[in-house]
Amino acid sequence: MSDPNTPFRTAARAAEEAMRDVFPATPLQRNVHLSERFEADIYLKREDLSPVRSYKIRGAFNAMRKQPGQELFVCASAGNHAQGVAFMCKHMGVKGVIFMPVTTPQQKIQKTRIFGGENIEIHLTGDYFDDTLAAAQDWCAREGGHFLSPFDDWDVIEGQSSIAVEIEAQLGRLPDHVILPVGGGGMSAGVTSWFAGAVHCLYVEPEGGACLRAALKAGRPVSLDKVDTFVDGAAVGRLGERPFELLKHIPLPDVIALAEDRVCSTMIEMLNVEGIVLEPAGALAVEALGDVRSWIRGKTVVCVTSGGNFDFERLPEVKERALRYSGVKKYFLLRLPQRPGALKEFLGILGPEDDIARFEYLKKSARNFGSVLIGIETKRPENFSDLFARLDAAGMSYTDITNDETLAQFLI
Repeated sequence: MSDPNTPFRTAARAAEEAMRDVFPATPLQRNVHLSERFEADIYLKREDLSPVRSYKIRGAFNAMRKQPGQELFVCASAGNHAQGVAFMCKHMGVKGVIFMPVTTPQQKIQKTRIFGGENIEIHLTGDYFDDTLAAAQDWCAREGGHFLSPFDDWDVIEGQSSIAVEIEAQLGRLPDHVILPVGGGGMSAGVTSWFAGAVHCLYVEPEGGACLRAALKAGRPVSLDKVDTFVDGAAVGRLGERPFELLKHIPLPDVIALAEDRVCSTMIEMLNVEGIVLEPAGALAVEALGDVRSWIRGKTVVCVTSGGNFDFERLPEVKERALRYSGVKKYFLLRLPQRPGALKEFLGILGPEDDIARFEYLKKSARNFGSVLIGIETKRPENFSDLFARLDAAGMSYTDITNDETLAQFLI
């Protein structure tokens, strides 16, 4: 794709064929559970089963193979691109300098070291990816080497397009819809270009990093004021310039922004029901099925599960977010009279399916009332309406803080 005279499909197919010398095609699997749930033929393109558990190895491979004789590669990554570059540095016997945010999950840092071994060095810098990117580019300008953008590079985009080449070959025909997670836009730009309007593509990004939506509204890539880093594989504050050139025509309604807590629900479901480990970004496309149920009924749909680099130390947080989003866990502040029997009265108000998950006095003094932080987990969301009605009838004062992010982050 770096050569404007080379037809894109020819170059993409050549990239896909060259990859077979390094790793096999990732599986395209029909998922019975999702197909029955959404009354459609749902396939998962399992990029979480690549050698580095994400699609990023594709772009790294393609960009690096086009730099014969280059001995030093530099990149910035939230984790997955770093692993792809590290893997290829060791495979090709070249050196790599990899910059990653300080906030990168330890699992991704450790795997990067394992894949690259003595061929790489890692620099942890910046709280957000865009800060890390600037540091990597500054280092490269001073010290030399070839900079490998995780998404804003024609050769990287061409490499990511190999996903679409495989989908068409494995399915034996074109699907009706392809659902793509979006971070910086490299993979979605490559897949979209391969299908060239013959397949309806849907684009999914986290609410806390909706840079594609912002770019389409502005008519150019713009920097977000802030980024929620929870969906770290797609938490990008600015869409790439080159991906935007390939995506600027897409209709805004085809872009879906999902709340981070929603993604957690899908991660837990896929782990418990299917035994599939997905990182937050890898679950975006699957979670988006619920938003397009009416569009996809009876159709063939491919969801790209873009990555499975999940640190299980994060599982308690993922479960907590999933429970809160589904409405079966809430936190509230209760003003409880400081007199004998008050706690017993409160316990008597709880329903048979209500379980206390947190109980903590926030104030202990000689006042007539004390503030208590209460966490309740129940079986059905509607149980909370009944509980709050009983609290109101008993004259107990409480404040639901479940969706108050400032208080929730401080107290929970």
